[in-house]
Amino acid sequence: MKKIGIIGSGVVAKALGTGFVKYGHEVRLGTRDTSKLSEWLSETGTNASAGTFADAAAFGDIIVLAVKGTVAKSALEQAGINHLSGKTIIDATNPISDSPPVNGVLNFFTDMNKSLMEELQALATEGNFVKAYNSIGSHLMVNPPFAEKPTMFIAGNNEAAKKEVAEINDKFGFETEDMGSVEAARAIEPLCMLWCIPGFRDNQWVQAFRFLK
Repeated sequence: MKKIGIIGSGVVAKALGTGFVKYGHEVRLGTRDTSKLSEWLSETGTNASAGTFADAAAFGDIIVLAVKGTVAKSALEQAGINHLSGKTIIDATNPISDSPPVNGVLNFFTDMNKSLMEELQALATEGNFVKAYNSIGSHLMVNPPFAEKPTMFIAGNNEAAKKEVAEINDKFGFETEDMGSVEAARAIEPLCMLWCIPGFRDNQWVQAFRFLK
């Protein structure tokens, strides 16, 4: 089993970390304050650990980036760009700005002609970024309780990395739809907006996308 290094310690990081431990991986969450993970560590067991961003990035054979989009670049820099070289990096971030939603619609700090993942890939050129887990709630990221498998849309430039993420998706209960190269993240990231609208408007947070063809 490959080791998983997760850059981040919020609800997404903990949900995915718990999922990876469930399927036999060793997981290390990177955080600026390890004390806030004490409860999660005690609940998750001996295959879970915590350290700095750099600790997690060095530890992981596969990296998960699970931080606020506004701090994603600085988190990668703190993790150490050299620790990312040649590794699959699951990018679960969204470019959500700090301004409040408008009629349930989130505001992004990017535009439709450049995704956050493109900026991250340009920053860490030797890492193999794959967009995934950005358009579903953290409570539904591992084996969601739907009658049919929902779709996990992915994108990235490295085929081997995407295959690796597709295998994870299958374990976690998703069908994978590969939308192509890094530029496709321009379409995948805004799915976060669409997923959140029912939540902000009607307090409905149990939904997922399914791609029919």
